[in-house]
Amino acid sequence: MNVLNGYRAIFFDLDGTLRHSVPLGADVFTDHVISLGFPVTPETRHKIGRWEHYYWASSPELQTHRLTFQNDDEAFWENYVAIRLKELGATPDQIDELSPSVRVHMRDEYQPVNWTPPELYTLLPKLREAGYILAVLSNRRSSYQDVLDELALSQHFDSVMTAGELGYWKPDPRIFEHALQRVKAIPEETIYIGDNYYADAVGARNANLQPVLYDPRGIFPEADCPRITSFTELPKLLEIRG
Repeated sequence: MNVLNGYRAIFFDLDGTLRHSVPLGADVFTDHVISLGFPVTPETRHKIGRWEHYYWASSPELQTHRLTFQNDDEAFWENYVAIRLKELGATPDQIDELSPSVRVHMRDEYQPVNWTPPELYTLLPKLREAGYILAVLSNRRSSYQDVLDELALSQHFDSVMTAGELGYWKPDPRIFEHALQRVKAIPEETIYIGDNYYADAVGARNANLQPVLYDPRGIFPEADCPRITSFTELPKLLEIRG
């Protein structure tokens, strides 16, 4: 594998890209709601998946809720359960009825494990051997080095950066600009790979990086940027630009 088309650096998102929760919390939440007798269609599952990506991409709603509940994590998640139920189509009365069971289930029964797409363990060494600068850039507030260590990924990256450290949050282009400065990379020579269209693809494009959307669940089939559903597709994608 050779460095092609002028690209010199590849940045990766963490959660939902390099690191996955198994089982996925969104599925556990929705499946529990269904078990309580609330119907959810495949179309609604798709819709809620897009909404979740929008919400967690530093949306105005998320920023307001974090400010409102900044000193009360329990109240933040209680509010999140309510608004997610609303997005699923629940009425106010149904939200009141379903919320307690959902909160208890997610708190006491949901115990995910970290998982990495196995093809990355072959791909990342090849990218390093090819001469790419590799970095991780996440919207997390604090260090996740322990997660990378647990997943045996740390050795593959030249830099690991957090939004909390850099002071900006995706999709704000300034987080990408600071990350580029950290590894001395040029935006036009850098690819950013992430699973959240609103945070990763839009943010990278606004900072003049080449976005690549990692979309294994098919949430954004119409994305207006290069899109992969498996990392096995990345080597071929690197042979073309934009």
